[in-house]
Amino acid sequence: MRVNEIFYSLQGEGVHTGVPAVFVRLSGCNRACPFCDTDFSDFTEMTEGEIVDAISEYPAETVIFTGGEPALQLTGSLVAAVKATGRRVHVETNGSLPLPEGIDWVTCSPKTPPYGIRHIDELKVVMTPDADPEAIAAQLPAATAYCLQPLSCSNTEQCVAWLKTHPRWRLSLQTHKLINIP
Repeated sequence: MRVNEIFYSLQGEGVHTGVPAVFVRLSGCNRACPFCDTDFSDFTEMTEGEIVDAISEYPAETVIFTGGEPALQLTGSLVAAVKATGRRVHVETNGSLPLPEGIDWVTCSPKTPPYGIRHIDELKVVMTPDADPEAIAAQLPAATAYCLQPLSCSNTEQCVAWLKTHPRWRLSLQTHKLINIP
């Protein structure tokens, strides 16, 4: 697999903000979002065993596969191998592709249709100037939690105003950027 980086930090966004986690950033994406803040073009080839070994160096109970788009590479066998170490598997996806079985928490941050995802725990919509979070949510499977995230904290006031009229949604700030951690 093409792995951009593996690192240990705190989840900085969404429902699980503040939870210690091992992040496995897989390289490559099938979308080209103009506001993307991740350089996922660099990578190291790693086997599933090497990935599990690298994850095992950290004490976190949660492993988050992210990218780029992790669904381009993530396999059911890697999910099972990580879970066999006693950890929970979370995925952050753009929702364009189906995911393997066995994932404990799916955060979908959709960009552009079509969407191929079948299950979502957390829908996290980035409030771009043309975003309609309710219209986006209507195109996807129902989620347990609905989060609205300002675009790099540049339009937080707009998000707060929108949230006050749409109370099923909650604010998701990029806490890791606010407190300057990876």
